[in-house]
Amino acid sequence: MSTHRIPVRIYYEDTDFSGNVYHAAYLKFFERGRTELLRDLGVHHVELAEQGVAFAVRSMEIEFLAAARIDDLLTVTTEVADTGGVRLVLDQTILRDDKVITSARVTVVAIKMSGGPARLPAHLRARLVPGA
Repeated sequence: MSTHRIPVRIYYEDTDFSGNVYHAAYLKFFERGRTELLRDLGVHHVELAEQGVAFAVRSMEIEFLAAARIDDLLTVTTEVADTGGVRLVLDQTILRDDKVITSARVTVVAIKMSGGPARLPAHLRARLVPGA
């Protein structure tokens, strides 16, 4: 699977008192990247919920390399690093002018909405892992 990309514009609401993007806003940008990757693979959160399945972030390691500011146009990239029965490991970056300003390794797990782990949906695994 190739690298998925989406644009993100920085608005006033994303910044803190210093005029830089507030650190927690980057989590929203990464979430949008993961959601749009799934959407492009034909996986929609509403449909998963109807099947009693959701995704939850299990762990996230983030490195902040440079600050983004209001009106910046960023690119969020998402790449599948690994998959398992219930987990999906993603490498994500946020770039400004093709320079990485933030990177993250994110592990998400499929869960039953009633509680406990769930296997990754077969149609998602098939799109992520050829021959799965």
